[in-house]
Amino acid sequence: MEQPGLQQMVEGQRFPGRLLFRVLLLLYSPLGLCLFLLRLFIGAHVFLVSCVIPDCAIRRFLIRVMTSVLGVLVSQSGAPDPALKIFVSNHVTCLDHNVLSLLSTCSTPSVSCPPGFLCWARGFLELGAPGSRTQLLESLKHYLSQPGSPPLLLFPEEEMTNGRVGLLHFSSWAFSLSDCVQPVTLRVSRPLLSVAVAGSPWYVELFWTLFSLCTVYHVRWLPSMCRLPRESDEDFACRVQQMLAHSLGVQGTKHTAADRAEYVKRRRRETPPPKPQTPPTASTAAGHMAQRVKEVLPQVPVAVILRDLAQTGCVDATITNLIEGRVPYVPEEESSREAGAREANCKQIPRGFARRPEDRHLSLQERKEALYHHARRRYLEKFGAVAAAKEKSE
Repeated sequence: MEQPGLQQMVEGQRFPGRLLFRVLLLLYSPLGLCLFLLRLFIGAHVFLVSCVIPDCAIRRFLIRVMTSVLGVLVSQSGAPDPALKIFVSNHVTCLDHNVLSLLSTCSTPSVSCPPGFLCWARGFLELGAPGSRTQLLESLKHYLSQPGSPPLLLFPEEEMTNGRVGLLHFSSWAFSLSDCVQPVTLRVSRPLLSVAVAGSPWYVELFWTLFSLCTVYHVRWLPSMCRLPRESDEDFACRVQQMLAHSLGVQGTKHTAADRAEYVKRRRRETPPPKPQTPPTASTAAGHMAQRVKEVLPQVPVAVILRDLAQTGCVDATITNLIEGRVPYVPEEESSREAGAREANCKQIPRGFARRPEDRHLSLQERKEALYHHARRRYLEKFGAVAAAKEKSE
């Protein structure tokens, strides 16, 4: 069976595609903004409660009730194994570790978030400045060796997906810490809006969480899995991935977190943000008309064309004025192709300075006539049917 592509596993658009849902979202927006402001105030109280009350079942119950007011609804099936020290889960949103900590005491290491107040406030376990993978593993092993340390919650995918069609390849480092782990599946849904968009910062995702009517998390604790005899970290990780994928009803893929990051970068380059469209102005229309005249008479400077168009307001009238010499100008240097075309049209016209005034006048008229026919033919070739119909009607 062919594995799904990254475009199916990663959300690139937050808003619904169907017009009906977009209209419903627009009607909901005033209520959503009011909910965001109210929940922002309540969220500050949730943070204070989590800081004041020590970690226990009562604290988790209180915070779970308060987060339901914030629109985060959590349900679970199964139960965590108190004997295990490693939980592994698929990764869907930036709040996954906060939601799972409402159900069981656990710590999530800050793999990419630098240590500091923000890292601590978001609920991550601080292990010092992010370094190499070897340093991370040493820090986690030291953490697990301490008596009474809470279990670790790890996300082997290392990046978020929508969790609907496939899982990213599980990194093996998470399975080198213990021979037994407990898999956890996460399903997240939200009305009208995507639960997470690739490349969106965590604070933007927090805004949409508080803005939405609700975000529903369903957590399922699966039976624990232990390493088989002589099974490598990579094989153990692959087996756990397949177990999680089967439970979610999706596929375990070979796409890595690096592949996902590259896909997101490529998608941003291929689809730049749309520029705001502005209605055409008078200057824009004049520029289009000048371009049409320039295509017929390439030797005429654009400034001269624009000046005459400001008087006539008509492409045909400006071309006639320029051909008949009513508008003086200094010709621009023409390309060899244009010069050759002019030469072909004027090859029958006498060259040089005629001795008699009548011959000189005739030569000028013939040259003007040839130039007119050449310009008219170019104009008809460019704007053929429209110009011909207009000329016929006149």
